[in-house]
Amino acid sequence: MSFQIFKILPLGILFLASCGQQRDDKDLPIMGEKEIVSMVKDGKTFNDTIYHSIPEFRFVDQDSVWISNEDVADKIYLADFFFTRCPTICPLLARNMLTIAKEFENEERLVILSHTIDAKHDTPAVLKDYATKLGAPSNWHFLNGPQEAVYHIAGKEGYFSYAEENPDIPGGFDHSGAFTLVDTNGHVRGVYDGTREDEAKKAIADIRKLLAQF
Repeated sequence: MSFQIFKILPLGILFLASCGQQRDDKDLPIMGEKEIVSMVKDGKTFNDTIYHSIPEFRFVDQDSVWISNEDVADKIYLADFFFTRCPTICPLLARNMLTIAKEFENEERLVILSHTIDAKHDTPAVLKDYATKLGAPSNWHFLNGPQEAVYHIAGKEGYFSYAEENPDIPGGFDHSGAFTLVDTNGHVRGVYDGTREDEAKKAIADIRKLLAQF
């Protein structure tokens, strides 16, 4: 039995979550650009949909353990961006993410991935100290990786967030406060304002919806 893809029709549908986005009570949208792919199977033509998915990554965590797509392939995870010397929104993001992490600290199917955007300073040892002082449970990985790779995965190719070096702002780095929810297929299922407690509660509710499906 063989498959043949012979035509891709881009729909160009790209949308980002907003605080007021409507969600179905029973299911969550698959977010991002999607394409309709025309395929041939056993001589018959049919259409299939290819959804945006998180690109491959491999970063090291606070315990000097490598974390990649393969390590989260059977898990739901929430991702964000920060740096340990951040003087602005990061403490607020950490507080709200800690609430979520503790809510699911005994749920093996859910992990948290926080990507530092200050790779030179935030070594695994620094991240370990940061995680310990924060009281982060074991399901929360603080990741260090090459700057270009981190900035790339933050954007539209990855988590629908952003991160960049900016010497003109406090701390020298600029980044979104978004929390991005990813399912077991690498599809983005929600983006939340991590600076807001009510958005953190929405993330918790949506995580429970996804867990109920797997």
